[in-house]
Amino acid sequence: MASEATTAVVIVAAGDGTRLGRGPKAFVRVAGASLLELTLERVLAMRTVVEVVVVAPGSLLGEASRLAPAARVVAGGASRQASVRAGLASLGPAVTRVLVHDAARALTPTALFDAVADAISESGAGVIPALAVADTIKRVDADGNVLATVDRTELAAVQTPQGFPRAELDAAYAVADMEHTDDAAVYAASGRTVAITPGDPLAFKVTTPDDLARASDILASSGRSSAMIRTGIGIDVHAFGGDAELRLAGLSWPGEQGLAGHSDGDAVAHAICDALLSAAGLGDIGSRFGTDDPQYAGARGDVFLRGAVELLAAAGFAPSNVSVQLVAQRPRFAARREEAEQILSDLLGAPVSVAATTSDGLGFTGRGEGVAAIATALIRSI
Repeated sequence: MASEATTAVVIVAAGDGTRLGRGPKAFVRVAGASLLELTLERVLAMRTVVEVVVVAPGSLLGEASRLAPAARVVAGGASRQASVRAGLASLGPAVTRVLVHDAARALTPTALFDAVADAISESGAGVIPALAVADTIKRVDADGNVLATVDRTELAAVQTPQGFPRAELDAAYAVADMEHTDDAAVYAASGRTVAITPGDPLAFKVTTPDDLARASDILASSGRSSAMIRTGIGIDVHAFGGDAELRLAGLSWPGEQGLAGHSDGDAVAHAICDALLSAAGLGDIGSRFGTDDPQYAGARGDVFLRGAVELLAAAGFAPSNVSVQLVAQRPRFAARREEAEQILSDLLGAPVSVAATTSDGLGFTGRGEGVAAIATALIRSI
């Protein structure tokens, strides 16, 4: 980061990523890198030397600094506008033009950053990239009734980076008395001019899981592999015991004796958890959730499956598929196999297959004393 740089890029990375469901979006990984890292790759490839400021959640400043060693990292605020204001306040005195960019638009080409920076110098105005609206747009009322067709020639889908002369942007933020959805709106509300420059389809915002999958596909097609594949095996055994109803493979089995254990004893779910965690090098269900933690007393298997998926995501992985072999004399599993597979697949967000067999009367499973489950998991980097 150059302290005498006259161009700065403020990367807003403080969003909570509610719709994506994976925690703060900038720290979600795709193709082996976080969205923040992918953004920085493109910013640091600009033609001009730039000062880079990353605005991150206060709880993740250390992680942001690790991912962005070439940037200054500052804590964001309660809103996007407050976060941008914090980033602007940290800029060096030599900066004369500022680009504000959302880390969630991680595939934005470097050429677009350069184009916006050039347009600021050429026009002296605020500059925002935008794409023409291709769909027919309707204005509707609160009940969903169409009121009118909007002239789409007057509409544009706005992206980032949005660029501005630094002094004018500081002045606009100084008088902003309401929340706006982007920096161009703050700038325009102060009476200043904002111009449009052609945007780029790659500057889309990662907001939903479908957007993340799209980003992964684009990176894979460009030769950046997202394929770090790992496998893991999990084994779990539970004896029949107690008065509780049987829970197995995510299902309730009325009339069947339950399995003994601190939680519900769902050996299939527990074996899956161990397989997923071992594949990611994250230990096992006992070390992660505790074998006697009061909060998991009687907990159903879905609690642990969701928890395992969350732990994988934090480590940069997601399940690809799981195969389970159940060994038991009872319950009679075949009639509910597809039901169990559907429930488990929905919980993991990946295909789960379950097969069941007996041990021909041998051992504790053959004597009907309990059940055993063996799971094999395949996970991928994200």
